[in-house]
Amino acid sequence: MNKRSRIFVVGSANMDMVLRVPRFPHAGETLAGSDLDLFPGGKGANQACAAARLGGDVRFVGCVGSDIFGTQLLESLREAGVDISRVRTLSRATGCASIYVAPNGQNSIVISPGANAGVTFEHVEDALGDLNSSDFVLLQLEIPFETVRLTLEKARSAGATSIFDPAPARKLDRNVLQLVSLLTPNQTEAGMLLDKENVEDEQDDCDLIRLASETLNLGPASVIFKLGEAGCAICSDGAAARVGAYPVKAVDTTGAGDVFNGALAVALAEGRSMPAAARFANAAAALSVMRPGAQASIPSRDEADKFMTANPDVVVRDLLTVRG
Repeated sequence: MNKRSRIFVVGSANMDMVLRVPRFPHAGETLAGSDLDLFPGGKGANQACAAARLGGDVRFVGCVGSDIFGTQLLESLREAGVDISRVRTLSRATGCASIYVAPNGQNSIVISPGANAGVTFEHVEDALGDLNSSDFVLLQLEIPFETVRLTLEKARSAGATSIFDPAPARKLDRNVLQLVSLLTPNQTEAGMLLDKENVEDEQDDCDLIRLASETLNLGPASVIFKLGEAGCAICSDGAAARVGAYPVKAVDTTGAGDVFNGALAVALAEGRSMPAAARFANAAAALSVMRPGAQASIPSRDEADKFMTANPDVVVRDLLTVRG
């Protein structure tokens, strides 16, 4: 990797409180679940840990609380190899996420922002003071939106590559999306951006080409749709491609999208093409769903490389030209 290609992750750090349940509860219903498990998480911290474990030169910019959860989150980041010198500790509770995990590995999540609400642009501007055009900036939506918007502006002005995960899903204005180098929604998030229902059902190539064209017209330079067990679809430079998934049995999908984004940033920072980077990201995400937890499930670089070598049949398939 080019040593100048640093990866800055600006985002959230949460303690994930995980309960395994026989199914998701209905409104007003009480279910018996498993014993409570605690896992370091948060979309930003997950992406930072993934990128660092997979070989990236990573700096995390965020906030934790002055409590035991904050201490544990910092230790998890440090153990993964993340530079935490740009993390601030605030006099409030650390962010938390309550996560229900169903038998098929799917999850349902409720977030308490806590210290994540204190990630200000003043903090980010100071932390990214030496940002340059060879750097990558990863962002999500678990910190204040105004901080996200201004950070995207800063990345654009510095010529850095921004990778924006629009999660949790929300409607975003075109003037924000025009700042994004690479947008990485799943289908639910794409549906929110496009104000469409049932986007999750649109899996065939024609559907994806149409969604690609519509999403690119919102402003981002490139888009990767994360399709879960169906892999991903790339929409960049006026064309689209589909990258197959690695067939694995999911135990817990928590954090898989974050692992994908962290791995994607590492591969792009190494100079790989978009399709090759997406294939690497699919492999890392597939390994992660085979284990419980978010940061606890992130594979090492050696594991990811060996997994790809052992599974050479996952292909990249070109689709039709998009956006005209």
